[in-house]
Amino acid sequence: MSRGVRCMWMRGGTSKGGYFLADDLPKERDAFLMRIMGAPDLRQIDGMGGADPLTSKVAVVKRSEREGVDVDYLFLQVFVDQPVVSDAQNCGNILAGVGPFAIERGLVAARDGETPVTIYMENTGQVAVARVTTPGGAVSYAGAARIDGVPGSAAAVPVAFRDTAGSSCGALLPTGNVVDEVDGVAVTMIDNGMPCVVMRAEDLGIVGDEAPGDLEDDAALRERLEAIRLACGPLMNLGDVSGKSVPKMTLVSAPRAGGAIATRTFIPHRCHKAIGVLGAVSVATACLIEGSVAFDLAARGEGRARSLSIEHPGGEMTVVATVDETGTVREAAILRTARKLMDGEVFA
Repeated sequence: MSRGVRCMWMRGGTSKGGYFLADDLPKERDAFLMRIMGAPDLRQIDGMGGADPLTSKVAVVKRSEREGVDVDYLFLQVFVDQPVVSDAQNCGNILAGVGPFAIERGLVAARDGETPVTIYMENTGQVAVARVTTPGGAVSYAGAARIDGVPGSAAAVPVAFRDTAGSSCGALLPTGNVVDEVDGVAVTMIDNGMPCVVMRAEDLGIVGDEAPGDLEDDAALRERLEAIRLACGPLMNLGDVSGKSVPKMTLVSAPRAGGAIATRTFIPHRCHKAIGVLGAVSVATACLIEGSVAFDLAARGEGRARSLSIEHPGGEMTVVATVDETGTVREAAILRTARKLMDGEVFA
């Protein structure tokens, strides 16, 4: 198509992608998105994608008609190497840019100082509240907040999640078990905003602090993980996941840098250079469930508000989990940042 489509390119957390108003996208949405990203192509040379799943993402945003909600947000993952556009998961990193984008596009009126934006996540039917820095009633991206995996600093975007348990799988523990055995490996299948299969790194023959590239080069490990993932899909009520980006596969080990747990996550076929926001929430939750594969490895803290530092290849991500008297996680909050990179038109 020769007509340009209005788009804002943003970094949200440790991801990057295109943000669109729903009404601006053409009817042939998926074909258009693959075209603008340059997919499928490992280099994405003929598009805006960055040759990595973390930079081949899309947010579709519209004003919400739901009571108490400002905007609806649909996340789409444009596969790099396959002609696939998937809505099978949320993305908590891209979510960090939704609030600023909604204010910039006039969907939410900015307050002086800070503006809360209540966001309905269409992928899973859950709600998050992002707080955006808006001095003088305008979005500011400058600030002192730092997150691992992103150079420099930016304005803080705290995001709180509620009622995310079972958002994709129907239950926090979709099999009803804290631990299952799949292909001879003990796994905890969990969904607290992101479907994850949590395994002990040592059970897969690795230490757990390897570089992502080294793990990706281990063909036997990747084949084993994919076999486990395909087996877990139906057990997690996700059906055939051969063409889906969920569940994520997270290998956990004892923390090494004073955190709660160390992780290496496949998303699902590339090893994440950090960890996804909702993936971190699900892993943090697994750390707090007695008997899970992560429980005995984790430094869990005490009290109703637990700060769990989830170590990953790029540093750490802290999840603040609020638990009730039974130890059940009722709310999770996380700090992200976002930055506007480009605002204009994109062509397919």
